[in-house]
Amino acid sequence: MTDLFDLTGHVSVITGGNSGIGFGMAGALAAAGARVCLWGTNEQRNSDAAATLSAAGADVLALRCDVGDEQQVEDAMSRTADHFGRIDSCFANAGIGSGGTRFTETSAEEFRRVTRVNLEGAFSTLRAAAARMVEQGEGGSLVATSSLAAKQGPPRGQAYAASKGGVVSMVKSIAMELAKHDIRANAVLPGWVSTPLADPMLQSEGFQRRVLPRMPGGRWGTPDDFGAIAVYLASPASAFHTADAITLDGGYDAF
Repeated sequence: MTDLFDLTGHVSVITGGNSGIGFGMAGALAAAGARVCLWGTNEQRNSDAAATLSAAGADVLALRCDVGDEQQVEDAMSRTADHFGRIDSCFANAGIGSGGTRFTETSAEEFRRVTRVNLEGAFSTLRAAAARMVEQGEGGSLVATSSLAAKQGPPRGQAYAASKGGVVSMVKSIAMELAKHDIRANAVLPGWVSTPLADPMLQSEGFQRRVLPRMPGGRWGTPDDFGAIAVYLASPASAFHTADAITLDGGYDAF
C-alpha cells in the first residue's frame, strides 16, 4: 500500500523557514523525506536552522531572500530549482507584524510596510513557484500562512488584518485558475502561536490574564503544531483538497 505521506524525492520551499511556524513546517517536511529550501533574511538564523535540519539527516538549502523584493524572489526560486532540480510544494510563510498604531494615526507607509511582505511577498513567492510547477507539468501544492486576524480584525492591526485577509482571497483565486494543472492552493490560519515574533505579546501580563483563559487547551500553539498540516498539504493525501482556509488555533475561535 502506498504511503500517502511519504515525501521522498519531494522538494519544498518554505519562506520564513528559519524560525517559528516556518521552521516547524520545514522540520516535519524533512522528517517525511522532503528536500527543503529555507528562505529568510537573517543569515545567521538561516545557517543555524539548516545546520539543525542537516544534523537530523535532511537535505537542506538555506537562501537569503527578502520576499518583499520581487527580483530576490525570482532569483531565489531559480536557485532553488537549479539546486534540487524541481519544486513540488511552496509554503509562503514569511511575515511581519504591524506596529500597533491607532487606525487614525496609521500612515500609508506603515500600511505598505506590512502588506509589502505579508501580501505582496506571498504573491511573488507563490507566482514564482507556480510558474515552475506549470512548466514541470506534474502538479504541486501552494500554501500561504494567513492568520485568525483575517477573520477577527484585531484593533490597531488594520494593515496586518488586510494583508492576511488578502492572502486567503488570493489563494482561493489561485486554486481556481491552476486546478487544471493539478496544482492546489490552500491557506493556513494560525491562532496564538509562540514564536519569536509573537512571544513579546503572548508573554505580557495582559495576554496571560485576558487571552490565555480563552484557549481551550490552556496553552499557546507551538511551531511543531504546524508540522502535520504542512506534510498533509504537501503530500498526495491532500490531492482533493484545495481553495480552503484551514484554521489551526487550538479551538480559540470557537470558544
